[in-house]
Amino acid sequence: MIFKMLKRLRFRNYRLSSKLIVTYIILTVIPMSLMGYISYWQYTKSIQEQLGEYMPRFLEQAGANIEKQMNEIVNLPELLYNSNDIIAILRRDHYQNQSDLLKDQFVVNSYMASTYLNGSNPNVLGVFLISKNRFFHSTRLNFSGFGLDTLPVPSGNDLDWQGKTKIILPNEVHLKFDGNVPYIMIMKQIQDFDNRKNMGTMFIAVRLKFIDEILRNFEKEDKAALWIMNKTGKILYHTDNNKIGSIDQEINQYPILNGSFRSNATDESRLVSVKEFSQYQWVLVHSIPLKYLTERTDLVRNITILMFLIFITITSIISIFFALKVTRPIKKLSGLMKYVEMGNFQVDLKIRSRDEVGMLARSFNSMVATTRELIEKNYYIEIKQKEAELYALQSQINPHFMYNTLETIGMAVEEGETGLVVEMVTLLGRMLRFSLSNKSKLVTIDEEVQHVRDYLTIQKIRFEDRVNFMIDPKIDIHLLYTPKFILQPIVENAIKHGLELRKGVHIQISINQEFGAGSGKQEIVFRIRDDGPGIPADKLAELNDLMRSEAFVAGDSGLGLRNVHARIALMFGADFGVQLDSLYGKGTEVIIRIPVYGGEQL
Repeated sequence: MIFKMLKRLRFRNYRLSSKLIVTYIILTVIPMSLMGYISYWQYTKSIQEQLGEYMPRFLEQAGANIEKQMNEIVNLPELLYNSNDIIAILRRDHYQNQSDLLKDQFVVNSYMASTYLNGSNPNVLGVFLISKNRFFHSTRLNFSGFGLDTLPVPSGNDLDWQGKTKIILPNEVHLKFDGNVPYIMIMKQIQDFDNRKNMGTMFIAVRLKFIDEILRNFEKEDKAALWIMNKTGKILYHTDNNKIGSIDQEINQYPILNGSFRSNATDESRLVSVKEFSQYQWVLVHSIPLKYLTERTDLVRNITILMFLIFITITSIISIFFALKVTRPIKKLSGLMKYVEMGNFQVDLKIRSRDEVGMLARSFNSMVATTRELIEKNYYIEIKQKEAELYALQSQINPHFMYNTLETIGMAVEEGETGLVVEMVTLLGRMLRFSLSNKSKLVTIDEEVQHVRDYLTIQKIRFEDRVNFMIDPKIDIHLLYTPKFILQPIVENAIKHGLELRKGVHIQISINQEFGAGSGKQEIVFRIRDDGPGIPADKLAELNDLMRSEAFVAGDSGLGLRNVHARIALMFGADFGVQLDSLYGKGTEVIIRIPVYGGEQL
């Protein structure tokens, strides 16, 4: 069962229309689909690779700018040492009254406002100074959650920072400005350089706008995410402010900290580029969904797919229409061939195109017409052949012929000429057997000659010296073939007309092989000459014209010369047949031309 199914699925067993459609799909649809997919895949890959190479360089440059800005911010507390009055206030431990304290607070606050808030850095949101249970502050915006009770470090404690600066994130303190402006805080101890004692701690809140401005100058794509985090994943800055202070849970899955990689950690694939800058141990990250990178490419892809589908649909319809148009005449031809196989030759394939199918149709019609003509021709030849055989048989059983022959045999019996009786009976029997044999339309020339010799011998016995004949074959007649009964009608006419008008008749039959001018080939030529009365010239021309004009016309039941000529012309063509020459009063010559036919040609 499986073998039969596989056999049916073989391409060679498909219908021609299916083969054309499958071939079109294999040669057009599949290569175009693969080419489009490979082009899209290569283009998308190229975009990802280019961005993957470009973004780390961008992050490196952006990180350098951020570090430069951070260095300026980190050095801001140093401006405090520019004022001796402020240093003197910070060194003071006690106040005589509250008025002195308020006076110092005013002086320090005023100095911080003029130095930091009105200074060169517009991103400073506020400055806070804690010194010996005193709280100084100056801010651009109203704030809450920051004071002596909410400090990130215990007030008055000496921290062994050795002049280092600490960066505090908003989630590490309770300080909030109006509008929840994102910020980072710089914390630094203020030391007295004269005695190396701690005079206080300064906090400078700096909004992150400077980072945003730096990054936005490099990256204009709103769909991309940029953030800065430390090496533990805590986010210092994020383009999404809600994520500032949170932890990047994927940091441990990053394969590298300098370069680009493709991440599938979330629902959508993203291209992540990271750059670590060492001064602050920060990591700058750029992340963008791949779908936005290939957004234009996807648009081109979708348009290409749409155009491809339209093209495939149109070309498929044209292909199917073309396949059906090509195969429909062939199907019609196949159906008509079945009719022809069943013997119905009255068919006509009506295709008027000039292409190969039209040529095939015309060839088919021509073949059917030729076959029909050949069948009719063979049928006509068969009729003529049967007529000739019937004529020969009738001649032999003609009452006069039979009576005369039997009378001759009877006389021979009375005269005791036993040998003659045996000879005539033998000749008559052989003639009847030859006439009744119906195996083939062609017989060897030897058999045909033997038949006419038997006939002439019987006539010779009957008419004795009035009939003489000579048969002279100049070629080997045992291996060559001829139609049956082409000689008897000729010699019968010669005897009939010769004995009617003359005392006797001499018949000479020669058989030779000659070159035929009409056919351009070697031909077998029978020449039957007699010295009978001959034929008048006008009668001779009439007979010749009659034979030529009616050689291919059916329906003529006349036998004799015309019958012989018609059969030969139908079997071998118009170049062959009977030619009649005669001189009135001198005799007649009948020339019969047939092609050279050997046994291997039957």
